[in-house]
Amino acid sequence: MYKVIDLFAGAGGLSLGFAQTQQFEIKAAFENSPYMQETYRKNHLNVDVMGDVCAADYAEIKKKYGEIDVVIGGPPCQGFSNANRQKNHAVSQNNMLVKQYLRAILELKPKAFVMENVGMLKSDVHRFYMENTDIEIVKQYKIPVKITSLPLLDEKYTFEGVIEILKSPEKAAEFLWDEKDYIELNVIYKAAKNEKKLKTALEKHEKKLKKIINKHLSDHSTEYIPMESQKALMALSNFYEGKISASEIKDNIEPAIMYQRMLSKIQEIYNNHIIVKSFSKEKGVQACIESFAVFDYLKGILEKTDDGYVIDSDILCAADYGAPQKRMRFVVIGIKRSISAKIALPKGQFDKDEFRTVRDAIEDLEDINPFFDIDEDAEGIALPLKEGIGELAESLRDSETLRNHVVTKTTETAMERFKALKQGENFHSLKENMKSNTYTDASRTQNTIYLRLNYDEPSGTVVNVRKSMWIHPTLNRAISVREAARLQTFPDSFVFCGTKDKQYQQVGNAVPPIMAKAIAEKLAKVLNDNLPKDADDGR
Repeated sequence: MYKVIDLFAGAGGLSLGFAQTQQFEIKAAFENSPYMQETYRKNHLNVDVMGDVCAADYAEIKKKYGEIDVVIGGPPCQGFSNANRQKNHAVSQNNMLVKQYLRAILELKPKAFVMENVGMLKSDVHRFYMENTDIEIVKQYKIPVKITSLPLLDEKYTFEGVIEILKSPEKAAEFLWDEKDYIELNVIYKAAKNEKKLKTALEKHEKKLKKIINKHLSDHSTEYIPMESQKALMALSNFYEGKISASEIKDNIEPAIMYQRMLSKIQEIYNNHIIVKSFSKEKGVQACIESFAVFDYLKGILEKTDDGYVIDSDILCAADYGAPQKRMRFVVIGIKRSISAKIALPKGQFDKDEFRTVRDAIEDLEDINPFFDIDEDAEGIALPLKEGIGELAESLRDSETLRNHVVTKTTETAMERFKALKQGENFHSLKENMKSNTYTDASRTQNTIYLRLNYDEPSGTVVNVRKSMWIHPTLNRAISVREAARLQTFPDSFVFCGTKDKQYQQVGNAVPPIMAKAIAEKLAKVLNDNLPKDADDGR
């Protein structure tokens, strides 16, 4: 058997697919989340499960397990897509994790590797900003570089002297609010789009906001950004004193919030030693930064190293491999050039008219009432025999006990929506009077929210279906953790641990084992065809 380590293993969907071939043995797995570690350990016995991959000692791993044949895993990669989080972080620490995956390959020198990630990874969106430590590597491997403009501030908020502030790390740090203060004020700003929500937020956060006001209102700086901060705090103070209405708050605090987001971005740039070539004031303030595509970086280094790798990559749809969902993942597979001159990802075995459906995966569970409390699920539910079920459900029914068949309780408002939605419909299908009091801007709600699944089609990408409020095709209740796991092709014997929300999250983050198995089978065939039978002590 080929020896494998799994990086960023999650609950273990990728590992499961490889193990199911009976040609790969997972020796070690790295996963930082305690809940996912617990799930992994429960379902992958005899695997050495470790935490922070940044602390991995690969020399020690080789000493303990011998040569590692295959590295697998799905390093998170946010790239530029991380630029719209609550504090508008410009740089994602997750990008560092892609480099950790690369470190594992360079140090372990496995025969092959498989990396999976979201389909966006191959796009121009996912790029590394050039750091000081990247300069020599980028030059050595001739990785293509381009100038990328990182927006820092909209044109309407631009003022004289803003670039001078951005060029000074000390000045930017001086004007930056404390993180906790920013979060409190940002809550008010975000709620300001909906007056009812704004009033609720102002009441709920009154005590903390008044502390912030008292802490900062004594600042009488005449510089522009501190003056805008004072204006924002004064507006809040005037509201609490009854001098202005809630509707007047947004315009008074918005500039200060925008400046704080700008300062947060530039501080993160400095903290991560990112090289800013210049600043621009054309259509707002922007930092001009050298950047390179994540995939170009990986491919450039791995193909050009001594005894490098032949690489193939593609965006795969899980439905093509037998999963009842149209999940798109970018997969990279590589094999040492000394082993094979070519490698290719497996083709899917299912045509569009043969795709498995939600019905194929979960209809046999329709008559089994789920639990609301995970404590009730300790012993699970006896899984009754059922006649006439399809091939997929039959293959997933590998346990006499059904675990994780738990759902969230449905509120009265949610139940009204559930009852109004037909299969395939979502939040946008509701009448306008049923959309209020949930989302700040209902028109921008994603199509996956309040989605009632269609029995006779594959589902969309399984995410954290609790947060998305996915609805059972025929029953007025949420999709259970187990039903979501079935859509991902986890067998019933695979038990998820942790809180209800953590279980949903683990399922949503996972690689469908059925797709992982297809990739593993193809890789095993290439290795078997090209290696002498006695070439690997671990086989």
